[in-house]
Amino acid sequence: MALATDTAQGTATRVKQRSQGKRLGRSTPNVLGGLGGWVWLALIILPVYYVVITSLKNQAGFFGSNPLAPSTSPTLVNYRTVLEANFVRYFMNSVIVTLGSVIPAVVVSFMAAYAVVRGSGRIIGSAHTLFLMGLAIPLQATIIPIYFMITKAHLYDTLLALILPSIAFAIPISVLILSNFLRDVPRELFESMRLDGCSEFTMMWRLALPLVRPAVVTIAIYNALHVWNGFLFPLILTQSPDKRVLPLSLWAFQDEFTVNIPAVLAAVVLSTLPLVVLYVLARRQLVSGLTAGFNK
Repeated sequence: MALATDTAQGTATRVKQRSQGKRLGRSTPNVLGGLGGWVWLALIILPVYYVVITSLKNQAGFFGSNPLAPSTSPTLVNYRTVLEANFVRYFMNSVIVTLGSVIPAVVVSFMAAYAVVRGSGRIIGSAHTLFLMGLAIPLQATIIPIYFMITKAHLYDTLLALILPSIAFAIPISVLILSNFLRDVPRELFESMRLDGCSEFTMMWRLALPLVRPAVVTIAIYNALHVWNGFLFPLILTQSPDKRVLPLSLWAFQDEFTVNIPAVLAAVVLSTLPLVVLYVLARRQLVSGLTAGFNK
């Protein structure tokens, strides 16, 4: 009995030591992964740092100093030059096009995704297949038909000519993402609200929308980035200077400020500030939407 007891105690001790060793192994910091993360962060931060410090230099300081050295006498004259070059109008055009594209696209996509998940029938299945087919059509392949339709509708050289195609191209990917999130909502919640006398419309806005809000914010930011940075539609579908959006205006600034590189980079900083503010305000919802499903 004593031998058996000692053997059992010895086995228990070895098992405990082994489990402690595994726990210690799990808690060991990943030095190589952390170092790679810092290197990747430096590679991302370096261009941003260069753009910001260069926008605060004058032309003499830009050509006569170290490109990565901060200015000894920073100035905002480049930002004033850009603002005086009709930048505010271009900024407002981008805001109108982005909001006019993203808000209808998100609303229509959410309602379509809800119909795909909650509905049934051949029409619903065909609509879902149509949305999936829209993902396979590249934007560049449709620019000629879009130009033809816009001109026939007498919308050429208007902001609406930029909004309508942007909505159409944002819907397929938005429906796909939202439908995947809506499938994770338990059906018991819908059934309980149905027993309380709620209609499908009420369940869609009172139940489904709050539960998939991170996904809605994610696709809204995703579509806003694409519309805000879009260059092909403004280049083909607009012509007048007062209808320019920021990407097209940056292209025009390169011709206007050919040798004034700090002024061009100041325009780049001003054009990216709204995206940074948007990320700061919605970063929690964005991260929740991007990481949802990884803990399943």
